[in-house]
Amino acid sequence: MSDSAVLHIKGRVLVGPEDVRDELWVREGRITFERPRAADTAALTGWVLPGLVDAHCHIGLDAGGAVDRATSRAQALADRDAGTLLVRDAGSPADTRWIDDEQELPRIVRAGRHLARPRRYLRNFAHEIEPEELASRVEQEAKRGDGWVKLVGDWIDREQGDLAPCWPRWALDEAVDAAHREGARLTAHCFAESSLRDVVEAGADCVEHATGLTEDLIPLFVERGTAVVPTLVNIATFPRLAESGRARFPRWAAHMDRLYERRHDTVRAAYEAGIPLYVGTDAGGTIAHGRVADEVAELVRAGIPTVDALSAATWAARRWLGHPGLEEGAPADLLVCDSDPRADVRALAGPRRVVLRGRVVSTTG
Repeated sequence: MSDSAVLHIKGRVLVGPEDVRDELWVREGRITFERPRAADTAALTGWVLPGLVDAHCHIGLDAGGAVDRATSRAQALADRDAGTLLVRDAGSPADTRWIDDEQELPRIVRAGRHLARPRRYLRNFAHEIEPEELASRVEQEAKRGDGWVKLVGDWIDREQGDLAPCWPRWALDEAVDAAHREGARLTAHCFAESSLRDVVEAGADCVEHATGLTEDLIPLFVERGTAVVPTLVNIATFPRLAESGRARFPRWAAHMDRLYERRHDTVRAAYEAGIPLYVGTDAGGTIAHGRVADEVAELVRAGIPTVDALSAATWAARRWLGHPGLEEGAPADLLVCDSDPRADVRALAGPRRVVLRGRVVSTTG
């Protein structure tokens, strides 16, 4: 297909959960619903939806820290070929700005580098700082990112032998204020119950994981409009992590077991209360890239209605991150499936065609 060609996509175009059209066209990399005049036209047929969103992903990171460009590219391609065309990179020590110039790689919304306390997070991942440094570092990472900053709200405290908050409340207040002054939103990694109230009351815009969400905390999230990215494919690793540390930290291991066992109940309670939920895989570190369909399926397994789980990776997620979906004049980032993903999210696994910036970049048949 040449740069001047028009791509005609027909079948069932899911502009929204209930807004279904019969066709759209792609011209010069952008969507139009008006039939253009063109001699050179290619056609695709199927169930069409916006490119998927992975709202918690780490391109440029593996278990040891920052990776080289070749590895980062492979990670981005794995996400793209799974249909993820928009990534919120929730913390990376690698400079991935070069990806913005690579037309065949997904779009990335960055959160800069993780901010953590010394010896209270994974080695080589974060800027490790003390509370009095947090606000100034937030300002720096807000400038480095794309409207987001990520801090580590809790981690294992070796003296306590369990998960514990990383920051005093005053430091969180200063951090959120600093982020908002820079026009950025702040999100926090939180596993434990004990870290959530201070993070949300300080004004955090989002919480990653939120496995410690309890009935008494849910109204606070609802009142503040704080979003949650549950990362259930990551939470599935908790039993293995707990077992590896059980001999040394039995209290922490038992806590991780409990958080894992109630993970689906936690997510379902958040959904039923009206807390905004978005799909994120936590790819990078030890989680493989390209698992966005697995995360959507996990939300459904937790009891989230299929259409809402799908929206958490498409229509709603794109609005949340400020990126268009299937709209007139929008960049043509979309995928074509063989069946209706609103009826069965397994349709997302292995999309037939992936179209990025108006070009077919991946195909399964």
